[in-house]
Amino acid sequence: MLVVRSVSVRFILTTMTSVAATASAKAPGLRESPGFDAHSGTAGQRLQKLPSVPGSDPRRVNDLLLLRPDPGGHRDPEAKEESSNRHVVFFHGDIQNFQDEMALQPDAAQWLRWSLEQVAVTLGHRFPDQHIWVVRASTLYLNKFSCYHNFVDSNMFGAPEHSFYSRDFGAFHHLRALLSHGMQRAHLPNPLQLQAGADSGVSLTLVGFSKGCVVLNQMVYELSGARADPQMAEFVKCISDMFWLDGGHPGGSDTWVTDRQVLKELASSGVSIHAHVTPYEVRDPMRAWVGREYGCFIKTLEELGACPSKKLHFEDEPASIENHFRVIQEF
Repeated sequence: MLVVRSVSVRFILTTMTSVAATASAKAPGLRESPGFDAHSGTAGQRLQKLPSVPGSDPRRVNDLLLLRPDPGGHRDPEAKEESSNRHVVFFHGDIQNFQDEMALQPDAAQWLRWSLEQVAVTLGHRFPDQHIWVVRASTLYLNKFSCYHNFVDSNMFGAPEHSFYSRDFGAFHHLRALLSHGMQRAHLPNPLQLQAGADSGVSLTLVGFSKGCVVLNQMVYELSGARADPQMAEFVKCISDMFWLDGGHPGGSDTWVTDRQVLKELASSGVSIHAHVTPYEVRDPMRAWVGREYGCFIKTLEELGACPSKKLHFEDEPASIENHFRVIQEF
């Protein structure tokens, strides 16, 4: 996790302060993201913002960025049709925000190249034939600490309290509704359906970076119940790949999932598992548990018969925040 190094992880939270969500108050609609210079040809024209998209509960909203595939990148009509149902969903880390908002924050301005818009374009190069969705955390406490409380119970700094599947609330419920409503608002063909048993042919790749990995972790905890729920099972089948990119958060444990029974469900799910880390997270002597948990995550999955792909990036370089971010480019 990026910013929490400046706050003592031993700090005792005596109150759960209610903070206002950073979601835009503008009327819902599809529009270009303002103040963005992608230096990326037509990418800026394909990158659009969907503010205040509701999830499973109308009161739980997230801003979304959508980068559509390059329509000129398809020579084959069949490939174009296939890509219309392939989607990548990205959950960002601390301090990352929309470009224009980051520019106004002294602590964030130096990291503008990792704004949500820039990351969407980077992912567009990594997954050129897919729709890229960037989910903005519903709260950025002090304009730094990303909190995904629409997906998982969290404190004000975004440290999660993971729980098992519920038929009323959780990461799967919120993501399914968020994507369905986002696709409808963006007028995409064959949007994700919310009805039980509905198969829209959608393929999902989920990517969590730094704090954003808490959403993927919560889904792993929910996986057993979600697969057993006829109302949710079809959506779970849409997920083909999950990427953990240098996961971290301000809590003192559960940075990576280590529960063997929980990981057993992930290993048997058929989802392709990818873990990319840097020394910034897994070799920090002040937070040695992160590296231990990462090792347990990989070792347990391998023992359970899964074949997670894994890589330690920048292994021979000093740990740095810059390299922490660079894993988004290198994975």
